[in-house]
Amino acid sequence: MVNEIYGKKIGSTQVFSEAGAATYVTAIEAEPCLIVQVKNSATDGYNSLKVGFGTVKEKKVNKPIKGIFEKSKLSPKKYMRELKVTDPDKEYKAGDQVDLSIFNIGDRVKISGISRGKGFAGVIKRYNFHRGPMTHGSHSIRKTGAVGMCATPSKIHKGKKMPGRMGGKKVTLPATEIVDIIKDQNLILVKGSVPGPKGNVVLLKKV
Repeated sequence: MVNEIYGKKIGSTQVFSEAGAATYVTAIEAEPCLIVQVKNSATDGYNSLKVGFGTVKEKKVNKPIKGIFEKSKLSPKKYMRELKVTDPDKEYKAGDQVDLSIFNIGDRVKISGISRGKGFAGVIKRYNFHRGPMTHGSHSIRKTGAVGMCATPSKIHKGKKMPGRMGGKKVTLPATEIVDIIKDQNLILVKGSVPGPKGNVVLLKKV
């Protein structure tokens, strides 16, 4: 059995309940994922499904990726990922699809995606540090401050909060509620926000 599917973040909106309460939701387009290859523990060491999704012009696909799809007699897709299989005894074959039917309204899902990259940032933006005094000739308004040690151990410990690249990392939301599923449009509405910008590929996994 497969409990996860890949989708693309479309944007955010709000839906209203029968009582008139508004709920902020994010729309994710999860078109059926086409199974390209079935991996099993006997030949590959683990059980998973290699799937493809998203439309792409064939001339934009390189030869190695195109060869994988041609081996299964399938047309190339824009993205190719793997889905974990929880029930290895169930039979899958190339050409089958994984769609939104694995989810129901009210289910809780983990959502993983790459967050927005915000470039090089200081400690105030990156870690919510307080700034220094802005008067009396202060020259350390937004500076990091002292980071080194004295003679012992005379080094900077690993993990010290300092300026650096912010964002652009994998973020997983633990348990997000599915508010609505629009099957004819391959849309799933989840409560709250989702990592990344519009068009970001995310993984939805049933909790």
